[in-house]
Amino acid sequence: MRIRRARLGLLFLVLVSAACGSRTGLFGPEDAAAPVPDGSVQDARNDAPTDSATDARPDGGSLDALPPIDSAQRPDVVNRTDCPDASGTLVYVVTSRNELYAFYPPDLGFRLIGTLACPAGDATPFSMAVDRRGVAYVLFTDGNLFQVSTQTAACVATPFRPGQSGFTTFGMGFAADSTVPGLERLFVADSSGGFGIPTGSRLGAIDTTGFALSLIGPFVPTLPRAELTGTADGRLFAYWPNGTAAVPRGSIAEVDPGTAAVRARTDVPVGTSNDAFAFAFYGGDFWMFNSPDGTTSDVSRYRLADGTTTTPLTFPETIVGAGVSTCAPSQ
Repeated sequence: MRIRRARLGLLFLVLVSAACGSRTGLFGPEDAAAPVPDGSVQDARNDAPTDSATDARPDGGSLDALPPIDSAQRPDVVNRTDCPDASGTLVYVVTSRNELYAFYPPDLGFRLIGTLACPAGDATPFSMAVDRRGVAYVLFTDGNLFQVSTQTAACVATPFRPGQSGFTTFGMGFAADSTVPGLERLFVADSSGGFGIPTGSRLGAIDTTGFALSLIGPFVPTLPRAELTGTADGRLFAYWPNGTAAVPRGSIAEVDPGTAAVRARTDVPVGTSNDAFAFAFYGGDFWMFNSPDGTTSDVSRYRLADGTTTTPLTFPETIVGAGVSTCAPSQ
């Protein structure tokens, strides 16, 4: 059942979290990324689907036939020995106005970190992911990818070339490599068939050393334009809204990170097909950020343990990207 409380003003709260180390600076000389090389940039699309998704395709089966996501509680397997500090245990969101916030789910507190000053021209943020060092990767609407400090909002360009494998704009999320402790991959979800149109939706991964994008494969069954989030035990999840103003609806799916096969799907009463949206996993819960009106964002939580969905607050900005490190708690 969707529950909405009174709209809250902007919260500037002190966020308290257990430290994962003592490193405080994220952009020393060794961390600076190389300038983006010259090259043509494919046109990016707007950050909102324009139509509801079809849930089936002839060669991939039906999303409706999939089992629900496994709700069994799992142990907290997070290895925090390589986590730099408490910044790795928060959710971060970026707004359409280039503002970076930290979000602490236990007390619903948002704290403004700063305004991005990325050399992106007229482009605006589209999606975001955060690695184990607490470094955010922010994709802009022109397809360029930047590294951003989650402590200061400082921004540097990366050598990522837009349009690799036909990926223009895409959802993003880090997930741990379950076979190698401390390693993780940046997964990206593209929908070359158009927003709200599942034809051509694919999963890829970006190497954050050389910034090459490798194609993993098409989602089977296919998915519409989706956002991604991952966990410390190597699971990868996708979320997409596909409801209406009268009947909000969205779906969360578990995806095999090695093959792009969609393993399970659970529907939630959150989201419309015209939303700007973002997605994150924290402490055993899924957090969805949906902006149906382009001015505010509903912040909703799906509790995996009991299957309940609530919308405890409305944030007074349009959230277009969210990221959480695999250092964050999984329970």
